[in-house]
Amino acid sequence: MPTAIEKVDFYKTHKSEYATPKQPVLIQVGPAKYLAIEGKGEPGNEQFQAQIGALFGAAYTIKMTRKFAGKGDFKVCALEGQFWDFECGKRTMEWKLLIRVPGFVTARDLKAAIAALKKKGKDAEVDNLRLETIKEGKCVQVLHVGPYDKEYETFARMDAFIKEKGLAYRGLHHELYLSDPRRVPPERLRTILRHPVE
Repeated sequence: MPTAIEKVDFYKTHKSEYATPKQPVLIQVGPAKYLAIEGKGEPGNEQFQAQIGALFGAAYTIKMTRKFAGKGDFKVCALEGQFWDFECGKRTMEWKLLIRVPGFVTARDLKAAIAALKKKGKDAEVDNLRLETIKEGKCVQVLHVGPYDKEYETFARMDAFIKEKGLAYRGLHHELYLSDPRRVPPERLRTILRHPVE
C-alpha cells in the first residue's frame, strides 16, 4: 500500500494504456477500478455536467482525505466515458462516466466522500456514484484530434483496422478525454478512442 509520500500516477505506471497513436493500434488493458455514474440523454446536458461535478468532487475528496490521513495519495485522472445505444452523431445515448482510482480506494472512502459533499450542499448526483472494476483486455486504440462530432472520421479508421486484423468489436465504446473543452478550442481537443476487440 502506498505511503503518504507516494503518489499513484497511472499515466506514468500504465503508459501503454494511455497511448495516443495517430493510427489505430492494439493494446492490452488490465483490470481498473473507477468511480462511476450512469446517465442518458444528450451528452453535455445538465445531468451530464452534474455527474462530472459529482465524480470530480468525490475523487478529490477521497484523495485529500487519504493523503492527510497518511493512507496513500494519487493523481486524479482525467474524465473517461463508456457509451452504448451509441451511433456517432446521435444526439441521445446512454453513458457511464468514469474517473480511474487506485485499488486501495474503498467503498468506505466513497461513502465518507458522499457524506462530506452532501454536508457542503453538493448533493446533485452524488448518491448515484459507485465503485466499479472494468476488465477490457485486448482493445483497439487511437487518438482523435478535433471536435467530438467529427469522431466518425476516426471511427472509420478503427473499423478498417479491425477488419484488416480479422477482429470484431465487443463490449462498450470507451473515450478518454485529454482536453478540457472549456479551455481548448474544438479543433484542438484530444480524445483517446478505445474499444475492446476479440
